[in-house]
Amino acid sequence: MANIASQEKRIHRAERERLENRRYTSSVRTSFRRLEAAVEAKDGAVVEETYRTLCSRIDRAARSGALHKNTAARKKSRAMRLRARL
Repeated sequence: MANIASQEKRIHRAERERLENRRYTSSVRTSFRRLEAAVEAKDGAVVEETYRTLCSRIDRAARSGALHKNTAARKKSRAMRLRARL
């Protein structure tokens, strides 16, 4: 464990930031699974709503730095192709 006060603060801050990033990425994965389930069920209204939510969450995660911008673009592209299957 750190002996320097500023380093202890940095450790705590890094942990908080890590957990925030996990929340962002987890919500993206959950939304993607919901989109897949809606496409399998062939429920158009739910697909559109879930797709909008997913894109919003991906953009928010990329803006905060939890996802790299290219990763965000790839995930949105995959979601778009999945939505087009309906």
